[in-house]
Amino acid sequence: MLAVLALLAACALPRVGPNKREIFAGSVQREGDAFVVSVNDRVTRATAVTPALGFSRSFVSAGLLTSDAIRPGDVLGLTIWENVDDGLLANQGTNATVLDEVQVDSAGYIFVPYAGRLRASGRTPDELRETITQRLQDQTPDPQVQVRRVAGDGSTVSLAGSVGAPGVYPIERPTRTLSAMLSRAGGLTIRPGVAQVTVNRGDQRGKIWYQDLYDNPSLDIALRSGDRILVEEDTRAFTALGATSQQARVPFETQQLSALEAIAQVGGLISTSSDPTGVFIFRNEPAEIANQVLGRDDLQGAQRMVYVLNLTEPNGMFVARDFVVRDDDTLYVTEAPYAQWTKTISLIAGSITPVASVQSLAGG
Repeated sequence: MLAVLALLAACALPRVGPNKREIFAGSVQREGDAFVVSVNDRVTRATAVTPALGFSRSFVSAGLLTSDAIRPGDVLGLTIWENVDDGLLANQGTNATVLDEVQVDSAGYIFVPYAGRLRASGRTPDELRETITQRLQDQTPDPQVQVRRVAGDGSTVSLAGSVGAPGVYPIERPTRTLSAMLSRAGGLTIRPGVAQVTVNRGDQRGKIWYQDLYDNPSLDIALRSGDRILVEEDTRAFTALGATSQQARVPFETQQLSALEAIAQVGGLISTSSDPTGVFIFRNEPAEIANQVLGRDDLQGAQRMVYVLNLTEPNGMFVARDFVVRDDDTLYVTEAPYAQWTKTISLIAGSITPVASVQSLAGG
């Protein structure tokens, strides 16, 4: 037994990581390189930062797009009737002129004889008809004009990512808004609670939580031709280590994740070995938040912060429920002191048993 105790004294017992004493020894207060901070209500408020997602004013203020708006590249068909037998455009003996293929150029314009160069992009066929009529009525009596789209997809958007049917869809009367278009594409194939929707419009980009489309109607923006919509799962995750039921990199299951929810997400603490007074969150904290937490104003750059949660305190569970876990945080739970004693006793008992067995055989 003395030999076993000497062996245990000479080498460290197996364990899941550092204990509380070793973590506190690495604090700035003890000439380490990390700030160790006990979490309270003030710290919780100062660190409660969540990703700010939303659309800019230009996205939100855009009006609904008419479903049959003309766009560059469309091919139009024009028919012009003149109230004379020998008109400006019609051949002799007829009073109708048909222009079968009038393509809208890249700048959004078309050319009509005697009416000149006209802007067609963004207008409906009826609006363009009125413009052509006004241009011709001073040159031929009572002109009648018909405008129709011969070819071209009109206004379209593309959807990709975690939707039922990715593809290119026209902006039609029932699908002028973001939520309606997502429904048209078969809805989401991932859980709504972790879905993010990104809209790229030219050189602008906006991202929102899918759930916010229904909680905040102003975010259900009107779509524009050429919008590119991407639906993807939230990529944030935290790492769980130590005396928890699971040690892994764990994705967020909600928009905002508390320390208590993070512990529950990995199966909770191990009742036979975890120390509920030693729950730590390791994080690289921006200087502005670190200064606020520590009551300073001289820190610059990201700071190594270690937040300590004691679940046995009277309000410990409430504090853990309110403390916000952020992307790339490390959740570490220390082992209870008696866990090391249990390992020591197991090793001693395991060493004595073979000796006892030998003595029994010799006695036999």
